Amino acid sequence: MEFEPKWIAWEVTRHCNLRCVHCRSSSELAIQGHPDFSLSEAKRILDDISSYAKPVVVLSGGEPLLREDVFEIAGYGTDKGLRMCMATNGMLVTDEIAGKMKDSGIKMCSLSLDGATAAVHDDFRSVQGAFDGVMRAAEVFRNNGISFLINSSFTRRNQEEIPKVYELAKKIGATAWYMFMIVPTGRGDDLMNELISSEDYENLLNWHYDMEKQEDELLVRPTCAPSYYRVLRQRAKGDAAAPERRNLKFSTGGSKGCLAGQLICLIDVDGNVLPCSYFPRPAGNIREQSFRDIWEDSELFHDLRDFKSYKGRCGACEYVNVCGGCRARAYAVSGDYMAEEPFCSHVPFKMKKD
Repeated sequence: MEFEPKWIAWEVTRHCNLRCVHCRSSSELAIQGHPDFSLSEAKRILDDISSYAKPVVVLSGGEPLLREDVFEIAGYGTDKGLRMCMATNGMLVTDEIAGKMKDSGIKMCSLSLDGATAAVHDDFRSVQGAFDGVMRAAEVFRNNGISFLINSSFTRRNQEEIPKVYELAKKIGATAWYMFMIVPTGRGDDLMNELISSEDYENLLNWHYDMEKQEDELLVRPTCAPSYYRVLRQRAKGDAAAPERRNLKFSTGGSKGCLAGQLICLIDVDGNVLPCSYFPRPAGNIREQSFRDIWEDSELFHDLRDFKSYKGRCGACEYVNVCGGCRARAYAVSGDYMAEEPFCSHVPFKMKKD
């Protein structure tokens, strides 16, 4: 596996107009001591990244549309040859905003949808009207020819909504639907008792396999659920109708589960380069080092790429090269990012023999 940066989420602000139950960025407390960086620094970071690689760069937050200069940032990245995207909650999307997105070169947007009704989604996002905001944004994107995908985060409180949200994503014209299995990071620390059980987790991955076999239009992928790539290979053996892996142009590809620090990373508003959006430990800081130096020389990133050194069941697993277990979930639960994936129920062949 070649460890080349393919996809970077970039937290351009921690300011947000929602208070999502699982998010580290959506409160006044989260903003204190974490001011937005300047436009000139944003350009310097894009210069740094583009001098080394040409990844997808997703402008994220918080809510990126709360930055008045966000389209200047997007346009500058586009001019540098980067594939610019945006992750928004949809509340601020208008026809005017859509026009600015297109003018700045943004090719793809993501919307978060965590329930098939306003009651469920608004409860998860802690703001009344959040669901209607997603529906309006989807309509604006359709009318303006902007492709969008739906990201859906699930815990015990909304896991029964998964099939319904999938159907709604298709109905509103999404290009892709990503089923996120929550990792207890940041505000998510309070969600330990809300995490989907390991038994339900396995059942949902099998549901996704069955659904994906029938799906020929919407691109689908479980996210923060690397065990799916083990389930996929287990069930695809001898299955002539096994789902064919299809990928978005603006994605990392679908050949492996956990990609944290391997093909993807997050740059937070303070310049810290993190393995992924749910992994709170930095590999370095882009204000102190070049992106290239961090990506190639970070001890943390080298650890995450050393599959043979993974511990417990992950270290013994025959699927470690295609799954890897969620490193952020291992870190959150055990304090050791090299530990076994705590929510995987698979017993490796080596351990069965022993």
